[in-house]
Formats: sequence, C-alpha cells, structure tokens
Amino acid sequence: MEFKLQSAYVVSQRASNERMTANKIFSVAPMMDWTDRHCRFLHRQLTRKALLYTEMVVADAVIHGDRGRLLSFDPAERPVALQLGGSEPAKLAEAAWIGADFGYGEINLNVGCPSDRVQSGTFGACLMKEPELVGDCVAAMKAKVAVPVTVKSRIGVDDQDPEEALDRLAEAVFAAGCDALWVHARKAWLKGLSPRENRDVPPLDYGRVYRLKAKFPHKFIGINGGIRSLDEAIAHLTHVDGAMMGRAAYQMPALLAEVDSRIYGEDGAPPDLAEVVETMAAYAERHIASGGRLSHVTRHMIGLFNGFPGARRYRQILSSEATRPGAGPEVLRRAFAEIDFSVQEEAA
Repeated sequence: MEFKLQSAYVVSQRASNERMTANKIFSVAPMMDWTDRHCRFLHRQLTRKALLYTEMVVADAVIHGDRGRLLSFDPAERPVALQLGGSEPAKLAEAAWIGADFGYGEINLNVGCPSDRVQSGTFGACLMKEPELVGDCVAAMKAKVAVPVTVKSRIGVDDQDPEEALDRLAEAVFAAGCDALWVHARKAWLKGLSPRENRDVPPLDYGRVYRLKAKFPHKFIGINGGIRSLDEAIAHLTHVDGAMMGRAAYQMPALLAEVDSRIYGEDGAPPDLAEVVETMAAYAERHIASGGRLSHVTRHMIGLFNGFPGARRYRQILSSEATRPGAGPEVLRRAFAEIDFSVQEEAA
C-alpha cells in the first residue's frame, strides 16, 4: 500500500497539467477529536480509495507516549496517513520513522492548526512564519523514511501577504523533497479567533491555491477548506491534484459512498448501507470485548443517515442509548431499524 500511495503522488505530479480527475487524490482531512481509528474504519467501509488521515499526534507523544494507543489502526483503514505536530527536525524524523514502522503509508506535517495549545508548542500554523524551519523538518523526515512526506498548511497567518507567504513555504518544502502540499485555502488568525472560528471566519481564497499550482505545475498541490460536496471536489480537481474534505465527510459520511465511482472511476455498485451498519456492529462488538465502549464507535455514525426518513429517531437512539454502561451492538441495529429506505427506492 505504501508503494501504491507513493506512486499515486508521482503519477499525479507527472500528469498535473492534464485537467482531469484521472490520477488525482480525494482525501478526508485530519480533524482533532474526530478522525480517530473508529471514524476511519467507518469511512473505509464507504470508500476503498480515499486517502484517510489520523488526528494530529505530537511528535513528543509518539516518541515518549503509549504508541499502541496513539498509533494502532486496523489494516482495513489503509491507505491511511499519520499527521504529526512538531517543529524540531530530529524529533519529527524519529516520530516519522516510528509511524512508518507502524505501517502508515504517508507522514504529514501539520503547518495549519491555529489552536493556543499548538502555538504554545511553537508548531502548527505559526510555522507559516518560519518556512525554512519547515523545510528542515521535511528534509529530516525524508532522510529517515521511505514513505511520502507531505505538509498541510494555510495560505498564511495574521497579516502575512498570502502570495508571498505561501510561495515561500512551498519553495522551502519542495526544495526539501516534500511529496505533496495540501493547502487549507484560508488564513489562520493566531490571536482573536478560536480554532472553530478559524475554520469559518477568514474568507476562503481558492484562487490562491490554484495560482500556487500554476507556479508549481509538476508538484502535487491539494486543496482543503469549505468543500461540501463531491461536485465541488471534482470542480477543484480541474485546477489542482487533490481535494480534501473535512466536516462534510464527517457530518454526512454517506456521501463518501460515491467517491470511488465519481472520483476514481471504479465500477460496481456503491456500498450497501445495511451491510455497512452490520460491519460496524461487528466491529463495535470486538471493540467492546477489548474493553471499549459502544459510543466510541457510534459517535461517528450519528450523521450516517442524514436526509433519510427515520434519521431523527436513529440519532436519538444512538445519542441516548449508546452511551449507557453495558450498551452493545444491538443498540446500533435497533437504531438502524428506524431508517425507512422505501422513499429513496421509490425515487430511484
């Protein structure tokens, strides 16, 4: 899988001037407190091809913490990338090596998170102000691992000029051997806005990311920020190499069921949602047997049937009953029984 992922980046770079979705990548964004291993297992039941990302894990935690808890994932999640936070090249290189040894097919460096906690560690979005240091971090990781090393950034922070700031970052990371640059097409404001506000308040500037791709036609440039549908993702893929969807994929995961056919041209019927639920019930049963709770899994499934008749009752059951001590997969099955597919079938 690592070879396939690396090949996808190489092919996409070589074909970057072909304005078509062939050889492009669709991914689900790394999201703190959301894209844990249970979330990724659900998403993989809906799409075999999309690239999935972990939540950001701090390099120090990888080196000194409980690696099994932080890094373990189900092989079914592949292709999956590990996102690291940090600003010390040697530590990032060691954490990247550990992640690659765990089987991750890509190591991504976070240069976009604006939270106070991340800023206090002098990494995340504040690294936009130190592009040369980011380049050093990438070079150190590239020297340590064989899998792709990528970066996820903003277009700038605070009062930076996005034209200059993003170009400087791209030049530094590509000179260091970076395999892909994913750009959240907003500035980050390090003071005065919460992380949540930083996902909505600064205006989106997709054109800035398109211009970056025009300047680096043979490098992989992916876009992130405000993408709410596959139609929007496909439109972006006529300009850049990758489209990364965040909250929409989490809040309405069923839309991922069309990724393989619409983005990757795969033949065959989309995943059967009844089979997805049964797979997740069996997965939840295994998780509970290992000491976990049903809600660890079902919290990511709340929005799975948004728009279906019965979805409200489905959500109520999962929200109220899955959190109770001793709750088992029968709760998920009972919630699913409230979904009425007949309206969708008649419309089809």
